[in-house]
Amino acid sequence: MGNERSVSDDEKIAELTAIIHAVRDRVRSRYPRPEDGGAPAAGGDNTPARPLIQIPVADLMPIVHARDAAQAKIAAIGSVNPRAGGLLNKVIQFVKKAISRALGWFVRDQVTFNRETVSALEAVLEALNDHNRTVISLASQTNEQFGYVRAEIAARVRELSAQTDARARELSEQTDARAREITAHTEARSVELKALLDARAAALTLEFQQQLRSRADALQAVIEHLDYLKAEAIELKDVRRHWIEWRADWERKLALNEIQFLRSAADLQGAFQHRVTQVELNFREIVKAQHTDYLSALERANIDIQKRLWGDLEKIRVDYERLIHSELRLARQRAFISREASTSPPLAPGSPAAGFDYGHFAEKFRGPEEYVRRNQELYKPFFAGCTNVLDIGCGRGEFLETFREICVPARGIDLGEESVALCRHKGFEAEVADLFDYLPAQPDGEFDGIVSSQVVEHLAPEKLPEMIRLCAAKLRCGGVLALETPNPECLAIFSTHFYLDPTHTRPIPPPLLAFYLEEAGFGTIEVHRISPAIESIPEVGELPEKFRERFFGALDYAIVSRRL
Repeated sequence: MGNERSVSDDEKIAELTAIIHAVRDRVRSRYPRPEDGGAPAAGGDNTPARPLIQIPVADLMPIVHARDAAQAKIAAIGSVNPRAGGLLNKVIQFVKKAISRALGWFVRDQVTFNRETVSALEAVLEALNDHNRTVISLASQTNEQFGYVRAEIAARVRELSAQTDARARELSEQTDARAREITAHTEARSVELKALLDARAAALTLEFQQQLRSRADALQAVIEHLDYLKAEAIELKDVRRHWIEWRADWERKLALNEIQFLRSAADLQGAFQHRVTQVELNFREIVKAQHTDYLSALERANIDIQKRLWGDLEKIRVDYERLIHSELRLARQRAFISREASTSPPLAPGSPAAGFDYGHFAEKFRGPEEYVRRNQELYKPFFAGCTNVLDIGCGRGEFLETFREICVPARGIDLGEESVALCRHKGFEAEVADLFDYLPAQPDGEFDGIVSSQVVEHLAPEKLPEMIRLCAAKLRCGGVLALETPNPECLAIFSTHFYLDPTHTRPIPPPLLAFYLEEAGFGTIEVHRISPAIESIPEVGELPEKFRERFFGALDYAIVSRRL
């Protein structure tokens, strides 16, 4: 009975020990210790060895104990410590519980934060545990691989040692056999060399005998050559004997050759003289032909010069006839104006006192009316369809004639009495008026087109914006305003055109005039550069193209805009 009980106790102890070992192994696997950083590697004789790689891992047990303590503290938050029995203690306990319940809302967030913090700590702890387990697993696998490699290396070393011993024995046997073979070969070679020396001695003896025979043959050849030289000496003696005869014959042949050479030279001289004569005759004929050609070309040039001279004279005659016709026409117009002035009431005053005949000045420097009207073809598309157009500064009436060609009603105003009388003589509606007096007297929106050519450069700088504002007020919505003036972008106007007219005040750049138009309420502004300088000043064509276009482009420009 006692034996059975002791056996049962041993079994229980063994079972309890196994359970404890299992719990310990499970805890160690969940929370590895720093000394478990590597697994043992197998030794060469299958005995456990110290691990080749030991990786120390972090000891997480202090963190585990701290976590357990924090969880205990969290569980104790809001609880009341127990006290001994008694009325006073019960009252104290009741008050403490009431205070705990009253402060429950205040510490609830703190309790939640503490629990979340502990949860985060547990997650970090679990991640660190996984990391430690992974590191230990890697160290164990590496040590196992090192063990396998170590075993393979040991086996390979043993195998190589066995192969080396066998190879050493084999080489020793081969060395002995080779030594025996060399000994036998040496003896055979000695016999062979002896026979070879005997044969070489016999060959040398035979060769020496042959050389002696060849030397004897050579001496015989020398003797034969001496005999040949003796015969040659005898032959030379005969040549010397016949030399005089040969020389006389040679001198005779030399004289014959000299005679033939002189005859050939005479023939060549005669042929050369004949050739020179022929060349001279050909040269004289060529010179004669060239002289004839020169005379004919000179005659043609004279005829051409005469034709051009007569053409220039004809052109000068036409220009003089045109000038005489213009002067006569101006004289007739002045006579008509004087008669009209004597029979009609006087016109409004205000014509500027230029001190000279402005009509003759315009005819001379601005050009004939046909030239001015050719440049005004630009304006026809802009004023087509208009019903009431005003020409400010109508002058000789070129614009009024252009408008009449496209059936556009137009009238003009000008400060010059002769100009207005000339326009009336042509059948146009015109009157002497100053634009700053005439435009304010017209109703607003009276015109659907206003044109002013070569006028704005005569105005004072402060008057130009006022003129544009007046035009804007008298134009209908969409009405056209066209202004033409010298182009100050072209430097040629300052030396040839602008300062020829003493009534000019200052040139107006296109951007400034466009600015005035924008300020007055005009839009769709277009700038057209007309009258290229190269047409009246051909020397400008020698300038570089880009420089010419920039500084010597158009003499005049026209700016066209519409009333907004």
